[in-house]
Amino acid sequence: MKAVCWYGTHDVRVESVPEPKILNHRDAVVKITSTAICGSDLHLYDGYIPTMRKGDILGHEFMGEVLEVGREVRNLKKGDRVAVPFTICCGRCYYCQKQLWSLCENSNPNGMLADKAYGFGGAGLFGYSHLYGGFAGGQAQYARVPFADVGPLKIPEGIPDEKALFLTDIFPTGFMAAENCNIQPGDVIAIWGCGPVGQFAIRSAYMLGAERVIAIDRIPERLEMARRGKAETLNFADADVVEKLKDLTGGRGPDACIDAVGMEAHGTAIDALYDRAKQAVRLESDRPHALRQCVQACRPGGTVSIPGVYGGLIDKFPIGAAFAKGLTFKMGQTHTPKYMKPLLERIERGEIDPSFVITHRVAIDDAPRMYDTFRKHDDHCVKVVMKPN
Repeated sequence: MKAVCWYGTHDVRVESVPEPKILNHRDAVVKITSTAICGSDLHLYDGYIPTMRKGDILGHEFMGEVLEVGREVRNLKKGDRVAVPFTICCGRCYYCQKQLWSLCENSNPNGMLADKAYGFGGAGLFGYSHLYGGFAGGQAQYARVPFADVGPLKIPEGIPDEKALFLTDIFPTGFMAAENCNIQPGDVIAIWGCGPVGQFAIRSAYMLGAERVIAIDRIPERLEMARRGKAETLNFADADVVEKLKDLTGGRGPDACIDAVGMEAHGTAIDALYDRAKQAVRLESDRPHALRQCVQACRPGGTVSIPGVYGGLIDKFPIGAAFAKGLTFKMGQTHTPKYMKPLLERIERGEIDPSFVITHRVAIDDAPRMYDTFRKHDDHCVKVVMKPN
């Protein structure tokens, strides 16, 4: 089969690899009908996530048709259309029972590696390094899905792939980011990053009752997409973001701030240049410029929500300001299975059509070119969907 494989920084290739097989009685094999490139994949593409190996199959946003199931998978059958959450969850451990799915204790066979890095192993993830299990990803024609009796969600025939695909990651991620803000009537939410997760966070914040959403980015097509989602927008290249947010909120600051950027934040201030220099020589793993601004801008007693991926250590973090303001921080990998069915119901009711975010539809052979296009924001690229079969 064809698959998108990682070979090093800025080096992905479409290769012919063996088709997956059932390895466990709780497995399924899925023929992939749609898959996407995620902003998190760019952290792999840029070489910032450790424990990648040459030939690893990328991709964690995918859906398709069930071809085969193990004998313990009784909720699925051949021919079912399913959306597959990017988090791999056993369904039986302490954390799965509490719907803290991304903290699953049993799905990451390399949990000891993550435990050394972060103090806790966490769930296995599709196509996201050996730190998270070394599972083959979904940018391929077929995928093996472990614990298929727990994660995949059946998709009704009336819902096309492009409306359901993003239930696998970015729609739940944006929604959980907004939910973590504990939005109250009248609240103002500021969102750093108008990429796909930021776009879903905008719309989710309004679904949850926000009065205003202010979105921050510098890419014109992303800002325009945010405005179509009813957000007010700020171009961080043209404004002092923290001061402007104070001006827009009567001097108080937003009630909650969402960092939908993560470890590769861009900026023009001195701290952003400092981060880039330290990261280049591996003295700092992440660039927290956007996160610092979240802390500086958020009103006292407010919340900072972090769906953007961070991978290690950050420098010059304003913990004193966060403490003095009494801020609440909520963050982490998305508990995807918790949100998939409720968000599918919102799609079915017509509250949102997630396909709004797609700008490019390509064949899997175009993956290397589209990784580069997506990374550079060329050709007005916001979200890439591939059809492997």
